Amino acid sequence: MNDGARGLILDRPGRWLLVGMGVTNRSVAGALLRRGHTVIAVDDGPDQQLRRATEDLGIELVEAPSAERLADLVVGSDIVVPAPGLPESHPAFSLADATGRPVVGELDLAAAWDDRPVVAITGTNGKTTVVELVIDCLSLSGVKAVAAGNTGLPLVTAIDDPSTEMFVVEASSFRLARTTEFRPDIATWLNFAPDHLDVHTDLDAYESAKATIWARAGASTVAIANIDDPIVMSHVPGIANLVTFGLRDADWHLDDEQRLCGPDGPLIARSELWRTLPHDVTDALAAAATAIAAGADPSGVTEACRSFSGLAHRVSAVATIDGSTFYDDSKATTPHATVSALQGFESVVLIAGGRNKEIDLSSILAGEDHIAAVVAIGDAAEDIAHVFAPHYPVETASDMDDAVRRAARLARGGRPVLLSPGCASFDWYRNYGERGDDFARAVRDLAEESGAGSPSADTSEERP
Repeated sequence: MNDGARGLILDRPGRWLLVGMGVTNRSVAGALLRRGHTVIAVDDGPDQQLRRATEDLGIELVEAPSAERLADLVVGSDIVVPAPGLPESHPAFSLADATGRPVVGELDLAAAWDDRPVVAITGTNGKTTVVELVIDCLSLSGVKAVAAGNTGLPLVTAIDDPSTEMFVVEASSFRLARTTEFRPDIATWLNFAPDHLDVHTDLDAYESAKATIWARAGASTVAIANIDDPIVMSHVPGIANLVTFGLRDADWHLDDEQRLCGPDGPLIARSELWRTLPHDVTDALAAAATAIAAGADPSGVTEACRSFSGLAHRVSAVATIDGSTFYDDSKATTPHATVSALQGFESVVLIAGGRNKEIDLSSILAGEDHIAAVVAIGDAAEDIAHVFAPHYPVETASDMDDAVRRAARLARGGRPVLLSPGCASFDWYRNYGERGDDFARAVRDLAEESGAGSPSADTSEERP
């Protein structure tokens, strides 16, 4: 960030153009107004709720401006703030670059306004789980920490609470991409796989956005890296404070006795975790490494890992019907996440599809040894069928009820059914949670019809 932009943030009022007015930029607008800045909002598809929100804030809302009007707005502003998830192809970016207007996001603003310790966690998969587990580890160690960023609570809002001692930020690529000031004290990168190609210009841009988490690492920064991910390791900063995690040969690892261990010895047995799938173990190792670096006590980390129950829509057992257990993994919105889930099973009927984020869905075939049949759903159903039809029985469903019934027929004989879509949910649903809830409803409806439902299925036989 240049000195002029930093001065506008810290020292003197400026004219700010906010492009895209979701939850984060509404919070940014309020934070800027409280600090004496002028705010103009742009949104290409506002609803009545947004119109009321900007009216309540007392700011101008420009709806779907023409190219000429947007150019005038950029030229007339001092700083441009894109909403997280605004596609990089949006003309606001090129206009800002062409006219020399700085582009900043909420993480930069929070970094300029607040100097309390920040832990940042990024990765294609597992961010929310690791963030929540780190919060538990810190809380049980007596540290008042708050989850912010991609969690629904923007960091610019979280810093308003003076009682918070530390912030744990779920740092998506959207939030990291254009940061120039954000410098977390502890920066954890979990993994990397293709994702969000509907937002980033290409895979290199997505990778570059993720790598920004370490871009300003200094002598005091602790970088925590997945030793089993070559992309992550290729970006490790040249600093002394590097901590690695992984199933083997890392600072935090799984030993021969199946215990999660750090540099000072074992913390907890794998069997005591909320679930023992390989990616769950890796998430627990990452959380332990991060929390200890942030000041958590080993006893607090052990207690947190032992009491953590996992998050919804992540390989969650719903019910058992005629010997087949149905699992909700709706949070798996990338092929990489689907493959991770598949590796925890011997053989499943997979329900996959949704809205593709311009990712090569054939990469799900990396888990082909664990697939018996496939039910394709959503906008990407044809693509899913094209990928899998040469290898497995594939059926296409018209809705979630149809998908569950087809999967149940294909699973006869006690084979598990796994909803792990590998795609976004925005074709049929508002979010992955709504998709998972509808799947669970459809499963329970079928269980009630059959009289064989079990709301808390025993999944121990599926643990590796």
